[in-house]
Amino acid sequence: MLEKIILDENLIFQNLSFKTNIELEGFMADQLYKYGYVKEKYKAALLEREKHFPTGLPSSQPAVAIPHANADLVNKTTLAVATLAEPIKFKNMGNVKEDIPIKIVIMLVIAEPHSQVEMLQKVASIVQNEKLRKQFLQVLNKKQLLELVQLAIGD
Repeated sequence: MLEKIILDENLIFQNLSFKTNIELEGFMADQLYKYGYVKEKYKAALLEREKHFPTGLPSSQPAVAIPHANADLVNKTTLAVATLAEPIKFKNMGNVKEDIPIKIVIMLVIAEPHSQVEMLQKVASIVQNEKLRKQFLQVLNKKQLLELVQLAIGD
């Protein structure tokens, strides 16, 4: 069973501007480390994993990416969520030759490997809900975005 997901307002980011997915993922990983959610090697593992196993999900806009790294580099389960002012290209999870313009990044930070499937199912409910994804981009502040994420994952 999935442990309760503690969402931290320090890991909710709105209207970020980065040129590449590497810069964005590096920033998010740095924040996770700063607040004690991940170990020091998490960032390198995350970026390396993205090269070989891209995380852009094909869907209607706004599209989502779900980057993550191995559980052994995670101290506490959480999600880090970022919305982007302008889309960033991520490689398509199902076709690495294709770029997807991403506006929402949901970083899965899972301490227990057996919880990964359940967490992915919760995040899939966000990915499959175009109205909800659009709401993610329309909220006025971090608190509203945090509340939307909490409602979506049911914690």
